[in-house]
This record gives sequence, C-alpha cells and structure tokens, in this order.
Amino acid sequence: MTELSSKRSSRRRSRAWRSLRHLILLAPILVVPFSAHAAFVPNDHPTLDVRPAPGRIDIDGALNDPGWAGAAKATNFSQTWPGDNEEPSIGHEAWMTYDSENLYFAILVRDDPNELRASLRDRDEVWRDDYVGLIFDTYGTGAWAYELFVNPLGVQMDLRWTPNGEDMGFDVVFDSRSKITEDGWQVEVAVPFKSLRFPDTAVQQWRGTFWHNQPRESRNRYSWSKSDRDNPCWSCAWGTIRGIEGVNGSNAVELLPSVTAFDVNALEDQTDPNSRFRNVDSQAQASLGLRYAINSSYAAEATINPDFSQVESDAAQIDANTTFTLFFPERRPFFQEGSDLFSTYVNAIYTRSVNDPTWANKLTGRTARSSMAFLSAQDEHSPLILPFEEQSRILEVGRSWSNIFRAKRSLMEDSFVGVLGTDRRLAGGGSGSTLGMDTQLRFLGNYQVEGQFLFSHTEEPRDPALSQGLEGITFGDQQYTAALDGESFWGHAAYASVERHARHWSWDFDYWRTTKTFRADNGFVTQNNLQRTSLWSNYAWQPNNRVFDAISTVWMVGRVWNIDGIRKDEWFRPELRLDFKGQTSLKWGWLTSNERFGGVDLDGIQRWSLSLRSSFSEWIDGGFFYEDGDFVSRRSDPVLLGNGTTLSFWGNIKPVSRLAISPNVDFARLEDPSTGRELFDGYVARTRISLQFTRELFFRLVLQYDEFSGTRDIEPLISYKVNPFTVFFAGSTHRLQNFGHDRGILETDLDESRRQFFVKFQYLFRS
Repeated sequence: MTELSSKRSSRRRSRAWRSLRHLILLAPILVVPFSAHAAFVPNDHPTLDVRPAPGRIDIDGALNDPGWAGAAKATNFSQTWPGDNEEPSIGHEAWMTYDSENLYFAILVRDDPNELRASLRDRDEVWRDDYVGLIFDTYGTGAWAYELFVNPLGVQMDLRWTPNGEDMGFDVVFDSRSKITEDGWQVEVAVPFKSLRFPDTAVQQWRGTFWHNQPRESRNRYSWSKSDRDNPCWSCAWGTIRGIEGVNGSNAVELLPSVTAFDVNALEDQTDPNSRFRNVDSQAQASLGLRYAINSSYAAEATINPDFSQVESDAAQIDANTTFTLFFPERRPFFQEGSDLFSTYVNAIYTRSVNDPTWANKLTGRTARSSMAFLSAQDEHSPLILPFEEQSRILEVGRSWSNIFRAKRSLMEDSFVGVLGTDRRLAGGGSGSTLGMDTQLRFLGNYQVEGQFLFSHTEEPRDPALSQGLEGITFGDQQYTAALDGESFWGHAAYASVERHARHWSWDFDYWRTTKTFRADNGFVTQNNLQRTSLWSNYAWQPNNRVFDAISTVWMVGRVWNIDGIRKDEWFRPELRLDFKGQTSLKWGWLTSNERFGGVDLDGIQRWSLSLRSSFSEWIDGGFFYEDGDFVSRRSDPVLLGNGTTLSFWGNIKPVSRLAISPNVDFARLEDPSTGRELFDGYVARTRISLQFTRELFFRLVLQYDEFSGTRDIEPLISYKVNPFTVFFAGSTHRLQNFGHDRGILETDLDESRRQFFVKFQYLFRS
C-alpha cells in the first residue's frame, strides 16, 4: 500500500469515526422527538371553539356542503373500554358548527365497513349496533346531559343521562343521516335549538364529548375526551364546547293534536266461550297538547283529554309468589320532560299514579345550577297503593287532583340538594301528601353521601265498597285498620348512604327506614314498617387480555327488621362475575339467609344462581338467569320453605337487518319438600317480531302466552313514525282464553274472549 493510499484510508477512518461520534451524540436528540411522536397522549379536558356555518348544510350524510368549511374539528379520540385511554386502531374525526336555528355535528369513522353491525329498526332499538354521537351538558353542572346517537343506517337513539342512570324514554327531535363508505362510515346531524334546554346567555359554554360504540370481541368505546376510571364523576372528564352565540329557544310554541279511535268487544259471559260478543266500548276522541318555551330554560306544557294509551301492552310478570304490587315503567311522552327530576331514592313520585287524566299541565325549568318541575292533573281512575309490612294492596279510587313539585340545586361537582312535595285530593274525600328533601354530596374524589327524608300525611276516604277484602288487616300497633274508613295519620321515611366508587375497590353502606304509617299516594311505595341496612362491596380488575375484559368479586350482607325491632331478614351473598371477550359475561352467586314471614321463622335458606349474557354475534344474542334452592312460599297457609327454581331466558335473532325476533320466557316452580306437593309451576312466554320497511315505517307483532292464567295475547301493529311525536298507529289486541282445556303453549283449542281495534294519528306542529 502506498503512503498516499495509507493517508486516504486513515482520513476515511477518521471521518467515519467522527460521523459515528456525531451520530452517538445526536442520538438522544433524534430519538426523543421520534419517541414523543410515537407516544399516544389522550385529550385531557379538550376544548372545541365552535364557529358559525359559512353556508348551507343539507342533512344527507355526504359532509360536502359549504357549511362544513372551517367547522371546528375534534380529533385524537381514545379507546376508553376495554382499553384505558389507549390509542385506537381505527380513525375518528368530528366537526361542529351552527346557525340561528340548528346545532350541527358530524362524525367520521375509519373502519372496515364489512365488520359494521347495523340494523334497520325502530327508533331507540339499535343499542347492540355500531353507533356514534354527542353527549353534552348544556349547563356544565354535571346534573344531567343529552345523549344523541345514530347508527350506520341512520336510526336515531337518545337518552337523558344523570349521575344515577340513563332515561331510556327520553326523546329529542333531531334530523340525521348516515353513509357507509369504502373505508368506514359517517353521520351528519342537525339538532334544532328549540329541542334543547340551555342557559339564557349571549355565549354558550357546554361540557361534552363525541362518542363511538363499536361492538366486536368487546364492546369497544371511544371518546374525544379521556375518561378516568378512578373518578365516579364521568361528566367531570368531558371537554368544553364554547363559542356558540346569539341563539335561543325562547317563544317557541309546539302543538300536539291527536285523534284516537278504538272499538272494544268481549264475550258477554267471560266464563262461557259460546256466549256472544258484545260491544264494551267504542270511542273516537281528540286531544291537544301545548308546549310554550318561555325562554331557553323554562317551558310550560298543558294537555287536554290526553290519549295516554300504550300501543304495546306491559310484559306480563309472574306474581304467583309475591304479595306486593308490581311495578311497570313509565312510557307516556308527556311525563318524559322532567322525568330525571321525578326520580328520587325513596320512590315518592311515580307518574303512573296519574292514570287516566282529563287534563294535565306542567312547568319545567333549568338554569345553570337549579332545576324544577311542577305537575298538576285531574285523574278519572286513580290507583291507590296501600303498603303494609308483608303485603300491599292496590285499589281504584275514582277521580282525583294531583299536584307534584320538585326542585334541585347543584353544588360543586356531581352534588346536589333537593326538595319535593306531592298532594293528591280524592273527589270522594280523603287525601295523601308527602314533603321532604334529599341530597348527594361527593368528597375526596371517590366518596359520596346520599340522603333523603320524607314526611307523609294521609286522610283516608270513607268508602265501605272499596274496603272489601281488607277486613282484619291492621297496622300502626293495631291503631289503624286497612279499610277506607276516614282515618288520619302521619308517617315518615328516611334513607342514608355512604359510598366509595373507584377503579378497583368500591363499596356502598345503606340504611332505609319506613314507618308503619308512611304512604306515598303519588309514588310507588309498597312496603312500610321497615328498617334495613346493607353493605355492598366490589373489587374489580380490568386485565384486557385475550380472554377477559374484566373480573369482579362482589359480596353483600344485610339485615331487615321492623320498627318494633323484630328481625325480618338477614342475608349474605357473594358473587363472581367474569366478562370474557366475545361480549360474553358469566355471573355466579350464592345466598344464605334467615327470614321471618307470616309469623314463621324460616332459617337456613340457601340457594345459588347462574346467569349468562352474550352478544358474540351480530345476528344472535341473548342470555339466561337460573336460580335454584330454598324459597319462601308467601301465599301458602301456613307459610313454609319450599324447594324452587326460577329461569328466565331472552334472546334477539336478526336474520336480516330489517327483521328482529325477540323471544323471552320466564319460568317459576315451587314445591313443598315434605310432601312433594306442587305449590305453583308455570311460565310466561313472550315474543316480539319487528319488520322494518323504512326508518319510518314498521310492522310489529307481539305474541304472549301466560300458562298461569291460560291466556294467549296477539297484538299486531303497523306504525309510521316521522319523529318521536309525529306518529300514526293502527293495530289490534286479541285475548284467547283457555276454558278448561289442557294448557300448553301449542294448545290450539282456545277461544277468543276479548278484542280491540284502534287507530291513532298524532302530529307535532312547531313554530
């Protein structure tokens, strides 16, 4: 090698060394930006500055209108379940803008369109599907929020959220369209400001988050704002939506006229299938609802001769072994506005206590920190619940006038104090009133106390005819009789709770007290002379591995005694819940208890339960609940401890996106272990079949068989629904009775004992 070559080689080695040395020195600088870019950081209380739309927006799902140009954009969604604020494997973008009439938002999801779960169903019936939407609290107090969702076929869903749960019956008028694309799907939504409640201020500042539900192996959830599993205040983690100005919902007038016609026929002799049918009732009646938005926070409503009939009957419940009145949910639209206010720990307000009103009016209001509702109605066929220590009775007491008042004041984050008062006056004399207050106070992040105290005053009517069957029943240290004989008395009810809710360990200690003379004539209180304490504790893991989404262990212990201190029940119940991949959950539980009922001590009660729920497939899902062991036979004489089984099965079958078949079976059996005598044995089977032609038009058929009564019900219905309030219904109900034949679900030798045909048209006019 020459000297020149040696020098060149030496210089190359020197340059290489210097380059390597520079690379080593620069490595931290190069790596840090790369690592920072690679690390996912979820949105922590993000802010969206909303601007007016610069042009027109047509709701067609296309997202190419000039009004979307420059709209505020929300990105960087995170997976909140089963991941814990993790970077999603799919993409999300959301936009928001507004004009003088509407709030607009749009959401785009980049996902495999072949994997979407989408059904063409009636409104509010696609919760098992993919859906996206907006959750927003217009007052920013955490007291309640709107939830507006849309699935890939444009079917709408809406809820009212509160810290204590979600109101499934709540409805909002809004317009939406969806579009499935080559790389995912997108929705476009317009929400009239007339449909919303918000502060009467020049510039709005709301809390909210965009939301995506994606059911696959897990029920994946994605959010624009991250969530904190260690903070029970979900709304506290939402982002801020600001900049909407110059909008209001005041002076809006809504008219809701409706026309209903029905014809009811029944056997002249309900015990003889050969007797002729006679017309029981035929009517055509008109009704009118009126709503006036005083401003964006307060609204007054009134209805005259309202048609509060239901187009679908309440599902039958097995009552073979219960001594208490059964609860049925409220479905009537008039009572939905303010329904979150009417819900309290002690069920002192049950709007179905207003059963058949001639007229009703309501005033509701919400400000930044306060909310109120006042309801007044004249009812023609009023139900009266008489609660006792081990049973309740329900009577129909004729015409009444009810006044219900409720108000709440928000405190800090996720806390409130409230008051309520109810008063019902009967046309034949007598009244029932309650007055009280309640509160929820959160402290130290994970802890909260809850409480409610109520007084009641009852003045019974004097009606010997309604007192039949109540002879011999006394209460209040035998001071009062159950008969409606004009007695007057006071009572009170109380509830207190201390709770902890956190990522892993949560617990809840409760105390309930209801005196012997407490009644809630406008509520649903079916038992008094009661004291109860209970402790519930749960420890949960969220491993999110290939097998499990979550594992939780629960144990509950409690004791019940009456006001005199006599022990009525005590129990211990551990549970284990496993949430698997495949949207499948399995829960096992075991109960041991000692109960006193009907003057008999029934100690050593033991039974176990197993339940399974699965949505592993888009086309079929369902589950069951099975319980076996010792049950108190509450209607036998004497009371005894029997061997029994209860089984509930439910399912949803979707052969095509337009058709849904939903069967449900409830079975119960109980026998005397000493003799093997059957105390009761039967089931109720109900199937709901829905065929959706368009988003607006559907046909529904309900089939129900009750083995206990030997009856079969058939309920066909066709419906055209423009929005939740503009609807047309036409249908019928048919009761088929077993008149002494062998019973069975396949029994064909049944005779029709009652039938009804009805039509209803209702239209919402909004100024």
